[in-house]
Amino acid sequence: MDLSTFWFLAIAFLFVGYFVLEGFDFGVGVLMRTFARDDAERRQLLGTIGPVWDGNEVWLITGAGAMFAAFPHWYASVFSGFYLPMLVILLSLIVRGVAFEFRGKRDDAAWRARWDWAILCGSLLPALLWGLIFANIVRGVPLAADHDYTGGLVDLLNPFALLGAATFGAVFVWHGAVFVALKTTGEVRDRANRLASRFGPVAVALLVGFLAWLVVDRGQVALWLGGAAALAAVFALATNRVRREGWAFAGTAAAIGLTVVALFAALHPAVLPSTGDPAGTLTIANAAASPYSLKVMTWVAALFLPLVLLYQGWTYWVFRKRVTAH
Repeated sequence: MDLSTFWFLAIAFLFVGYFVLEGFDFGVGVLMRTFARDDAERRQLLGTIGPVWDGNEVWLITGAGAMFAAFPHWYASVFSGFYLPMLVILLSLIVRGVAFEFRGKRDDAAWRARWDWAILCGSLLPALLWGLIFANIVRGVPLAADHDYTGGLVDLLNPFALLGAATFGAVFVWHGAVFVALKTTGEVRDRANRLASRFGPVAVALLVGFLAWLVVDRGQVALWLGGAAALAAVFALATNRVRREGWAFAGTAAAIGLTVVALFAALHPAVLPSTGDPAGTLTIANAAASPYSLKVMTWVAALFLPLVLLYQGWTYWVFRKRVTAH
């Protein structure tokens, strides 16, 4: 395996980690305003993700940094072609982070309500837009021969991308509900289980539809991974119904992770297909940085990635217990 292929797989791994981990705290962020009935319940939900949400975002920073260093042409085309959705995601994450910190600074219901709405919007918008962006990356976008994006915002709002946005949003909310059931006690836990049971079939239906479209469009390359993702989602539904919350969470996590892997597998060996000039298609080969840059990056990753994984695993271990209302 050459280093450019290795870094394509590494970036896929980083985005799998990001969507599996950030996915549930996006879901919890949406549920804080729509599911919790009072401020005590909202603080209980916030307590489930409070110690880990900012660490989850490290996966995005690392993935974007790896893309910039390993595939600068891919990074440039994606971040310019998807400038508006990326900007909205960035602003949403900023507002969301500020809201987490500021909502408890004043003992005022109106103050907290405003920040709770900020958390909802700052969680839901990125969930939808990441689905839109990744669906478009796999489908392809209009690129000129010099790899510059030649389309507009309307080109990004195609049916496949809109289905991807709805799928990511629904699955992340379902993932968040399962996580709340796993991490809380009492009435909140019971209601979260019921919500996951009722909303889960909607999320699974969207996911299966999105994966089926991917398989039809890309053929066998995505068939096995897409099928495995669908089976994991069905497994999560079944285990949630019998209140096996740990297994249900493992199922939703596997469904999300396998879906992301299926998207990257369908993309390979391209990194950004062109629906315009065929010469504009970016591949692993023509988008990669120099061999020396990739070699240096590999040594740095080999030294520091295990430390990051150990630190984050330790964080989850320390905060592994359920969060009570008290």
